Formats: sequence, C-alpha cells, structure tokens
Amino acid sequence: MNQLVTNWPRVFNLNVTMEAVFVSAEKLEELKKELEHRQGEGRKIIAGKIEQAKELGDLSENFEYHAAKEEQAQNEGRIMELKDMIQNASIVEEKSGGDTINIGNKFIAELNGEDKEFEMVGSTEADPMSGKISNETPVGKAFLGAKVGETVEVELPSGNVSYKVKKIL
Repeated sequence: MNQLVTNWPRVFNLNVTMEAVFVSAEKLEELKKELEHRQGEGRKIIAGKIEQAKELGDLSENFEYHAAKEEQAQNEGRIMELKDMIQNASIVEEKSGGDTINIGNKFIAELNGEDKEFEMVGSTEADPMSGKISNETPVGKAFLGAKVGETVEVELPSGNVSYKVKKIL
C-alpha cells in the first residue's frame, strides 16, 4: 500500500546566507533606508504600474504588464539581498595608523613612481575610481596584511602590477 508522505516541508527556504558583509555605519544606514523604501513606497509604485497595465487588457501580449512584473521581481530580489546584507553586516570603523593594512585603513601606495591614496573597504562600498578598494578584489586581497615598505604584486588580466606601500594613514 502506498502511503502519502506528509511530514515534508511545505515551504522551501530560499534565503541565501552570506558571509560577513563589511560596511561602515553610514553605509549600513543607507542599506536600511533603501530596504525601507523598497518595502514601502517601492512596492506601492510597482503595484500601481501592474494595476494600470492590467487595465489595458490582454495580459499575454501586454508589454507594460510584463515590464512591471519584471520590475517587481527585481525589487523583491533586492529586498532579499538587502535583508541578508543587513543581517550579516559587520561594522568597520575607519582606522588610522597601524602596522598592517586592514579593512578600514587608508594608505598610500606608489605605482610607477606616482603616489596613490587608497581606502580598504567592504565590497558594498567599493569605488575604485575614488580609491576605495574592496577586500574581495585581487588588488584588495594583495594589500591586506601588507606593511609599510613592502612591495605588493597584483596579477591582473592586463598583466602584473607592483605597488610599494608608502604609508598607512
């Protein structure tokens, strides 16, 4: 006799568990504000778009409806991502000085005879054009733990690059 299995979970847990997300206190507040907006006003705006698109008739060939549903899916995905980042946030305080480069440090390194200022940040705050490098990138990984006077070699797709750590600010 076949028995129906009734003790299986009815809901799948789709949460993605991330490792620690290194952020400044300011960035954490930005993430919380974005989450609040997306869960409140963002959802209302998208729901309005879906309702307007439904009024246009046949949903199977309704571009506005499909675009709004896609926007809704993207918003909900971002909400899940934000919740996970906030839950796993590890606040990084800006550090000054020290013997080695770590997350939160600003430092100066020389590249081809030119001094460049960098700040080691978590991936959510990375902005290479302004000198904010993520601890997760090849350049960031190479600098982590480096001391003043050391030469750091970074293997990039364009070739190897050498930096000399001049000062930890």
